Amino acid sequence: MPSRTSSTRQKILKFADDLFYREGIRAVGVDTIIAQSGVAKTTLYRYFPSKDDLVVAYLEERQNSFKRLFEIAIARHPNEPKQQIISLFAWLDKYLAKPECYGCPFLVTASELSELEHPAHQMAVANRIAIRDRLVLLATAAGLDNPQQLGAHLLLLIDGAFTQRRLFGIEGFEVKLKPIVTQLVNGNG
Repeated sequence: MPSRTSSTRQKILKFADDLFYREGIRAVGVDTIIAQSGVAKTTLYRYFPSKDDLVVAYLEERQNSFKRLFEIAIARHPNEPKQQIISLFAWLDKYLAKPECYGCPFLVTASELSELEHPAHQMAVANRIAIRDRLVLLATAAGLDNPQQLGAHLLLLIDGAFTQRRLFGIEGFEVKLKPIVTQLVNGNG
C-alpha cells in the first residue's frame, strides 16, 4: 500500500502532468495545480519547493514512462535489432494517433523554457540525447551502415512527427513512421 506521502506527491504530479502537457508550462500557474489537485499550497511546496522543481519532476515521470514503453516496444523482438527499430516506430505511430497525445513534452518544454541553463531545458536536451544514443545502439546491433548518422536521422523523424502532432492536432496529422523506417532499415547495409 503506498504511503500517504507518496500518494499525495503522485496526486500533485498527476494534475501537473495533465495541465503542463495540454496547456503548457508557462500557461499553468501553481495556483491552478493547487485548485485542480485539491491540495493546500503548503503541501505542494513541501513536495516541490518551486515550480521549476515541479516541472523537473513532471519531466522525470514522463521520461521514465516513455523509456519503459520504448523498451517494451523493442522487447517484442529479442535478438532482432532491425525488427526492434521497426517495432518501436510502429508503436510510435499508434502513440501519435491517440487523441490524448499532444506531441513531445520535452520538445514543448525546450521551446517554452528556452534558457539553456534552465534545469527543465537541460532535461529536455538530455532526453533527446538519450533517445538518439539508444537508437544508435540499436542501429549498431543491427549492423546498419553509419549507425551514428542513422540514429540522428531516426531522432529527427521522431521529433518531426511529435512536432507536427502538436502543431496540427489529431485531425491534421497523417504521418506514418513505420513505412519510412522499414525502408531505411531494410535498404541500409
